[in-house]
Amino acid sequence: MTSRPEPVEGRSAVFGAIDIGASSGRVVAGKVEPAGIDLDVVYRFPNGAAERDGQLRWSFTGLYQEVLAGLATLAEKYPDVVSVGIDTWAVDYGLLDDHGQLLAEPVAYRDSRTNAVIDEVHRRADPARLYQINGLQFLPFNTLYQLVAEQRGPLWSRARHAVLLPDLIGYWLTGELRTEITNASTTGLLDASSRTMSEELLDLLEVPLDLFPPLIEPGQVLGPLRAEVARQTGLRPEATVVAVGSHDTASAVVGVPADGRRFAYVSSGTWSLVGLELDQPVLTQASRAANFTNEGGVDGRIRYLRNVGGLWLLQESLRTWREAGEPADQDQLLAAAAALPAGGPVVDVDADEFLPPGDMPGRIQAACAANDQAEPESSAAIVRCILDSLGVAYARTVEAGERLSGQTADVIHIVGGGCQNELLCQLTADLSGRPVLSGPVEATALGNVAVQARAGHLLPATLEELRIALSSGLELQSYRPATARRTAKV
Repeated sequence: MTSRPEPVEGRSAVFGAIDIGASSGRVVAGKVEPAGIDLDVVYRFPNGAAERDGQLRWSFTGLYQEVLAGLATLAEKYPDVVSVGIDTWAVDYGLLDDHGQLLAEPVAYRDSRTNAVIDEVHRRADPARLYQINGLQFLPFNTLYQLVAEQRGPLWSRARHAVLLPDLIGYWLTGELRTEITNASTTGLLDASSRTMSEELLDLLEVPLDLFPPLIEPGQVLGPLRAEVARQTGLRPEATVVAVGSHDTASAVVGVPADGRRFAYVSSGTWSLVGLELDQPVLTQASRAANFTNEGGVDGRIRYLRNVGGLWLLQESLRTWREAGEPADQDQLLAAAAALPAGGPVVDVDADEFLPPGDMPGRIQAACAANDQAEPESSAAIVRCILDSLGVAYARTVEAGERLSGQTADVIHIVGGGCQNELLCQLTADLSGRPVLSGPVEATALGNVAVQARAGHLLPATLEELRIALSSGLELQSYRPATARRTAKV
């Protein structure tokens, strides 16, 4: 493994981004030109977890076949791809045996298995000490809880390595086992200050010191494609896999088209990641009490953020209505929701009852009733409640992040799928009292490609310069606050 790829001759090149979220994946061509980066989504595929063997699992071997099909499409359209980078969602992993074989399809973070071990984990490692070391907000599905649950299962005695999901794809593509550091920071086992795996926590939780493969930084080359992969996909044998911010939010934050450092970001999709970019972690008890997390970013930055309930609530509501045979056209419902007056009911989008799949509209109505608010009766009213609640959570989280970190945000950038939701963007501006810039939708793929292109010496070195270069040619929608700041309380 080398630390940098070979320089790319000239000023134009094509890089591939494998970008997989919890509900869908895509393979994207990033054409880097002097005028900026042009993204071309060449292949899309669905994703989702399903019950098997009594647990909620990903069909990850099936996803890998989709990745190979996407890379074949990429190679057919762009024969001279220089390198490929991989990002996915965080915390989940696959277990490999002594022969490097996957022992079972990975368990999904929404599975309930960790509920039974949270108290056990906190007996072994005091929550205050956990935060002092890893700086992570408490989330019941963080990898450290999953691993303690795994210790009760039948596979633990056969497990040689735990491999985070983007690293698992990288392993299958190259044969090289590594742990990319931005995703490692979401496991709860990385020391937020030293950016190394914490021997103290590994020991307390009885996790072998070498369970995770060695760390790798974004911009380093993982390795060349295996000969079989090159033949199967048609990619050049010289093509490499380059480590990027493999936690999709780490890549999305690179892709935020910010001018300077005084900004907040919302990576809005199935989940919403809301926060600021810092140079050092905030490990105070006040930060812990506010449930803020310090995740690793590209170039050693800290993504100081909270996981906030996201468009999952809308997605599940639409699915519920469709399965019941009720009208559920998203665009029509959003228009109807926008026509409703402000000041309706709001719910705590972070509440545990909204985490698993199921009857989301019923849960939202029950939450409103439990909080002595009028229950939204129509589908449009439920959609409005979801978006009002997300806007409240976004504004509240940005304000808390400023207070806890001492860093000011003059503007909020919303990227990802939620940036296309005009009502959500306007509500965020109104409730926060700040201007909102929405876009790009494909910020994650943009950040993925940018790290590869910078490693190939095609883009500027600093993140600030890189973001200015990325913003060239982007069309961003601006939303001004229509009223004075009026963050509601749930």
